[in-house]
Amino acid sequence: MKKVIKACAIALTILTTGNLAVAGWRPYVIREGSTGAPIIQTNNTIQAGATEFITYEANQKAAWGSDDVEGYTIGELTSISIQRLDDTSRFTAGSGPAVAPYFNIWVTDGNGNYAVVANEPSNAEWTGGNQWNMDWATLSGKTVKFYETTGLNNNTSWVYNMFGKTSGLKFSEISSLKIEAPSIDYILDGNGIGGGAPDELGTNIAYAFNWVFGDTLANYVSGQEGFIVANPIVTASQPVPAPGAILLSGLGVSMAGYIRRRR
Repeated sequence: MKKVIKACAIALTILTTGNLAVAGWRPYVIREGSTGAPIIQTNNTIQAGATEFITYEANQKAAWGSDDVEGYTIGELTSISIQRLDDTSRFTAGSGPAVAPYFNIWVTDGNGNYAVVANEPSNAEWTGGNQWNMDWATLSGKTVKFYETTGLNNNTSWVYNMFGKTSGLKFSEISSLKIEAPSIDYILDGNGIGGGAPDELGTNIAYAFNWVFGDTLANYVSGQEGFIVANPIVTASQPVPAPGAILLSGLGVSMAGYIRRRR
């Protein structure tokens, strides 16, 4: 049912916002500010079909969400990228607006628990623009941030219990976590999920991977000129089996066929 609802939501986006809808991606509002919601609009000034996310005050938050990598693990991510097209030099170097957007990925332990893993692109380890274009080799050594789970603030969440650490985890260390968005019911039931979690305002639909624009504080406010972006990409692939594993698999199929014939 959840997938049907999402498909309907994506179809509605295509009908109502035209080229704002990129294949496999949906732009949506996460949270409003004191005077209204972030603005999401087409901006053809720099590049035809580009999308502009305007966060003009603190607390506003929007995202571009995709389920393209749902079901894969963190360690199977192969490419994460987005084009930032507006002039970032108008912001202080290294500040939130200069390095936005950041990504949020919903993950699960497979036992009914969910959390959001994220990068913090204003950290020095992300200098050089690789916060918008990375492969697994780049991502694996970066520090991972966790959000939207019970016990996060006192280091007792399932994430910390699973990995036996309270800080300093790298993406390589959480490579086994499955990428999966929680259900609407899970979000509405609380479970440590706050109002800034990457799910759609009003519907509570969540997407597995999200490029996020805005934050609780004013540290990701774009101003009246927004973040102009294009070509969001996230890909994943399962590892190719070793030659020995393929051989053993082939032998197993051959033996099964032989046994059936003998019978």
